[in-house]
Amino acid sequence: MINLPAIRWGEPYESLEADEVKHFLTGQPVARVNTVGSGIVARDAKKARRARQALQSTSPAALVDACRKAGELFESAALAIGDGRQSPDDYVLQTSATAGMPIAMCQANVAKNAFVLKNIDKILDALTRGLDLSILARGYGDEGRGVTVSYQAQTDVLGAVLPSNSPGVHTLWLPVIPLQVGLALKPGSHEPWTPYRIAAAMVEAGIPPEALSIYPGAGGEIGAAILSNYSRSMIFGGPQTIQQYAGNERVQVHGPGYSKILLGDDAADNWPEHLDLMVDSVYRNGGRSCINCSSIYAPRHGAEIAAALAERLGPLEVLPPDDPQAGLAAFTTPGAAQAIWSAIERDLADGQTAHATADYGPRLVEQETCAYLRPTVWHCRSAACPGANKEYMFPAVAVVDCPQERMLASIGPTLVCTAITENESFRQELIAAVHIDRLNLGPIPTPQVDWLQPHEGNLVEFLYRNRALQLA
Repeated sequence: MINLPAIRWGEPYESLEADEVKHFLTGQPVARVNTVGSGIVARDAKKARRARQALQSTSPAALVDACRKAGELFESAALAIGDGRQSPDDYVLQTSATAGMPIAMCQANVAKNAFVLKNIDKILDALTRGLDLSILARGYGDEGRGVTVSYQAQTDVLGAVLPSNSPGVHTLWLPVIPLQVGLALKPGSHEPWTPYRIAAAMVEAGIPPEALSIYPGAGGEIGAAILSNYSRSMIFGGPQTIQQYAGNERVQVHGPGYSKILLGDDAADNWPEHLDLMVDSVYRNGGRSCINCSSIYAPRHGAEIAAALAERLGPLEVLPPDDPQAGLAAFTTPGAAQAIWSAIERDLADGQTAHATADYGPRLVEQETCAYLRPTVWHCRSAACPGANKEYMFPAVAVVDCPQERMLASIGPTLVCTAITENESFRQELIAAVHIDRLNLGPIPTPQVDWLQPHEGNLVEFLYRNRALQLA
C-alpha cells in the first residue's frame, strides 16, 4: 500500500488523519491518503503569491518545454509518488483499482493527458489566438499591428476541485502552469492518482515544485475552502453544483454536458449510415464523459433508431476490469447505481416513453463491493417526456421524436452538439444558438475533441483580463 502525503507548495505533509482508498472489487487498501482541513488550505492560500513568483522566474517558453517533457514522463517514466515509485503500469492498475474503470480505459486516458502536455504549445497558441506568451508574462506588448495590448492575471493560483469519474477530465487544467499561474488541487476521493502523477512529472521536468499544492480531504470542506480562498477556481459536479455557482465569475463549473446528436430533416431517412457514430458517441469511455451523447433528436424513425441502438448496446455485459473488451466502469459509491436506476425507472414509467433495452436483460448489476449499470436506451415520443434530456455516468441515451423546427427550442443547454444536416438554413440557426457550446457540423462523434479549440470555456480568458494600457 502506497502512502500519499498532502503537498503544500511542493512540500510533502504527513497529517494526523488519513483515508484508505480501497480496491473496488476486493476491498483491500491500495493507498493511504493524508487528509487536511480547511484551515491548512486557508493558511497556505496566503502564500499563493509565492507560487506565481516561482513560475514568473521561468520564461513561458521554458515552462512550455517543461510541460512537454512532463508529458513524456507521465506517459512512460517511473515517478516518485508518495513513499514509492510508480511505473506507468502501476498507475494504470492503481487508477483502475480505485476508480472502478477498466484497465484499457485507463490506458486510453494516459494517452489523452500525455497528448495535451506534449502538445501544450499548440493548445496554448489556439487558446490565446496566437498571442505571444511573453506578452502575458510581461503584462503588455505589441501583437504586431502597432497597438499595445495588456493582460492582467486575475489570480496567482487556480484552485481545482477534481472528480473521480475519469482521468481524462484533468486535461482541462493542464495548460495553467505555462500561463505562470500556480495550482491548488483537491483530488477526487477515488482517483487521486492522476493529479499526483502529473505533479510528479512536472516537478521532475523542471517546473518549480512550490507552484503546486494537492489537498486530499473528505466531504465538501476542502472544496469549499479552495473555492473561497482563490479568486479563480474550477469545480466539477452535477446540476446542483452548476446551479450553485451560476453567474459566479470566480468559479468555472464543469458539470453534465447534455451532449446531443441532431438528425435534420434531410438526414433522418439515412439514419442507418450514422448508427456506428451514434453507438460510439454513447459508449466511448464507458459513457462517463460530459461529451458522451445523452440524447439523439430525430424528426422521424425514432423507434427504429432506438431499437437499432438497443440491439448494439443492450447485449453488452459487465466484464472484469482486466478484460481488453471491458467497456463499463463500476459505481464504487454505495447506493449510487441503485439511485440512478430508480430515477431512470421513474422516467421509463412515462406513457410516452419506451424502454428499448428491456429485452436484453437487467440493466442494474449489483456485486458485493460495487454495482454496474449496463447500456440503456429509451425512446421518447415527445421532447416533453421526463427522460428526454437526462445525463448519467454510464452509456445511457434517449432517442427523442422532435420536428426539426422545434429542436433548438427543445434541447436545452448542450455542451457538444453533432448536427447531421446539409440544410444551410438549419446550419445557420445552429451556429447562432447560444445554448450550444461545441458545434459539430456533420457526422462527427460527440467525444471527438479538437484540442486546438477551447473546450468548455477559454481557460486563458478565465485567468487573464484584457485591459487597456498606454505608454507615454
